[in-house]
Order: sequence, then C-alpha cells, then structure tokens
Amino acid sequence: MRPGGSIGAATVVNPTGQAMPDKYQSYMRSTMRSTAEAHGKDTIITGNDTIYKWRRDPRIAEAMVDPSVFIEGIIDTGKVLTFTPAEAIENGYCEGIAENIPEVLKKVGIDEYKIVEYEPTWIERIIGFLVLPFVSGILIMAIIGGIYFEMQSPGIGFPLGVAVLAAIMYFAPLYLEGLAAHWEILLFIVGVILVIVEIFVIPGFGVAGISGISLIFIGLVLSLINNVNFDFEGVEIATVGVAVTTVVLGVFGGFILSLYLGNKLFASKSGMFRNMSLKSVQNVNDGFVCIETGMFALKGKTGVSKSVLRPAGKVLIEGEVFDAVANSGFIDKDVNIIVTKVEATQLYVDRME
Repeated sequence: MRPGGSIGAATVVNPTGQAMPDKYQSYMRSTMRSTAEAHGKDTIITGNDTIYKWRRDPRIAEAMVDPSVFIEGIIDTGKVLTFTPAEAIENGYCEGIAENIPEVLKKVGIDEYKIVEYEPTWIERIIGFLVLPFVSGILIMAIIGGIYFEMQSPGIGFPLGVAVLAAIMYFAPLYLEGLAAHWEILLFIVGVILVIVEIFVIPGFGVAGISGISLIFIGLVLSLINNVNFDFEGVEIATVGVAVTTVVLGVFGGFILSLYLGNKLFASKSGMFRNMSLKSVQNVNDGFVCIETGMFALKGKTGVSKSVLRPAGKVLIEGEVFDAVANSGFIDKDVNIIVTKVEATQLYVDRME
C-alpha cells in the first residue's frame, strides 16, 4: 500500500453515495470473502490438535462491506471496516508499503521488468466523446432536423443522409458501451416508420403518428439508461432525469433549429439554398388554374350517364369517363346529359330533354 492510503469501505453505493439494496451488497460480500479465501490457509499443529488459520481472514473482508459484522478488537457493529497501511499489515491484508510501482518491484525482488501503461485508442476517445450528454443532444437535433428538411424537399437527398448519419453516431457508441440494446434501437426505427406512414399514407394524424412519436422518444431515452430490458433496479432517478432532459432538449431544439434554418437557408433572399425552393405564387388573376385547360372544352358537350347521379356519379363523353354532378335532382343511368359548366375540376351536367 502507498503511505497514507487506506483499504476497506467497499460498500456498494450509487453516484450520490447512498448504499445500494442488499442484492448488490450480498454479491459484494461473497466476492470479498472468496477473494480473501483465495490466499489459502496455514496448517498449525500443536500437540494432538491441528489448527487452520486463514492467511487473510474472510470475516475482515466481509466487514469491509457489511457494517453489521463484529470482530472483537478490530471492528464494532454499525461501522464499515477501513484499515490504514500499518493496520492492514498487522492483519495480513497488506504485504508492505511502497510509494510507486518501481519501489514495489524492488521490494519483491524483481530487477528486470517492462511497464506497459494503458492508453485509450482514438476510437475509444471518439466513443467517449459521443456518449457525452450534450453531444447526444446535438445528434438528436441533427436527426430531427434532417427528417424535417427531408420532408420539405422532393426525393431522397442530403437531409436524410444527415439524419441517418446522426442516428448511427447516436446509437453506435451507446451500443458499444452496453447502454443501448437491440430492442431499444428497434423501438426507435419502428417509431420513425410509423411517423412516415402517418404523414405519407394515412390522412390526418392519429394512432400511428402518436405511437411513432412515443416509440421514438422511448427509444432515445432508454438508450441513455443502463437498464436491463425493463428492469430499472439500481438505475438512479438522476440518471433518468438527465436522459429525459437530453432527449427533450434535443427534440425541441431540433424543431426550433429546423424552423429557423428553414427560413434562413431556403426562404430568405440571401439564404444559401434559396434557389432550391419556390418563392413565386401562381395567382388565378395571372391566369394560373389548378386543372387541365382541356376540361374547359367539355362545356356544352353531350354524353350519357354511366351511373346514377345522386347528384354525383360518372358520365361518358366522347368515349371518356368523367366524374360529374347533376345541377338539380337525380339523373338515372343511360340518360343523355349535357355539360353546363366546369368548375374546380368538376363537371356539372343537366338531363337533356
């Protein structure tokens, strides 16, 4: 041991210093006992008696974890055992006192040696940087912003690539660190798919959209928490709070940043991507219409009703079927009709007398 050091006080605690439940203490007690027992015991023969003495008393190791252990002359109940270097030597828990590794090696008689110090690789440094909460928040903003801009532009392009890259950079380090599990990443992917289906397939916004947003949020949060499936025993409220705050700020910041950048980069006259968005308005007064001009030529044409018009139905005009609405009353099938007006892609017809 190093001069001024100590050994003991091995009770399992959380980041705030509070003792963990007995499930964790029990495991630690057995680990400490078995470690002490691994040093073996000496056999002492006195007369006709054979006495076995542990080289390192397992009860002392247990007392370093459990405050209920009593050892006469060493520790009372209610306290966790801690030794100074001298006390550790006296009780067989220390082989000597040394200031540094070369001094240790000299004391044990090792003259030729090579010390190899651990240096984290550049990949490990990158992973450590990416799992920082503020970096995770920025990546979430990039995911939300990329999806937003992708929906604002036709086809598949750069914004989607940014969103996918940000998602990989968010989940991959957490997965390698053992925080994000397969099912948590799957929750996020399923949530994104549900949101896309809600936007592009299902009209309105309902169950699929709400479920998708919920799954995305849950997947992002759980990936930041060191839980096993849905077992949150040992997970601190503070950890959950940091995870939720990181995701909420990231999502909210992503939306705000997307709206701001969308206005600055696309809508503004001086925006970097101003030429990628339409700014002109096709007004009716300027001659722009929302229907094919050829439909106006159908006014005054005659045809036959292909279905009953109640008042809407199908009509056949010059060999082509159109949707039409009767101006008044119902028109039976196979009745001669005439187009009286064309408005907003809709034909209006009357019965021919």
